[in-house]
Amino acid sequence: MDIPDFLRFTPVRLRAQRNGWAPRLQLRFIIALARGAGIGEAARSVGKSRQSAYLLREKPGAESFARAWDRAAAFARTTASAHHAPAAGMVGIETILVPRHYRGRLVGFVLREDVAGAMRVLGRLDRLAERLGGGDDLRAYAERFEAFERLTGAGIDSVDRIRL
Repeated sequence: MDIPDFLRFTPVRLRAQRNGWAPRLQLRFIIALARGAGIGEAARSVGKSRQSAYLLREKPGAESFARAWDRAAAFARTTASAHHAPAAGMVGIETILVPRHYRGRLVGFVLREDVAGAMRVLGRLDRLAERLGGGDDLRAYAERFEAFERLTGAGIDSVDRIRL
């Protein structure tokens, strides 16, 4: 397996300091950027500040580090966009974050399926079927129900309240 371009860099040469940007910290910072962390988050993951990361980038001899930084950020953007790209025909079917409150304060989030998005997709499928010639109504409802069941992973007990 070939080493990614963003890992091929020359660490910035600095005086040896107990709390400095050692070469291993520079590498961990670049890896954190490639994993999709923001600059501040990546710096905090190695025990440094965002400002010190920018100061390191501007030091003389940091050109290789700056290129690695840019390449790692570009890599994270491309993988994030590929990861979040919806599958063909699956637009609108995703999970949504529902906020949870306790005594008036936000305490967290719960992932829920987007049933409304699933129903929008099913409606589009119905309109497409009508334009293509349709079929008898019973078969269309059966296919619609099977598609809904596949999309949500729900059984008949949880779907009986939804009006088809």
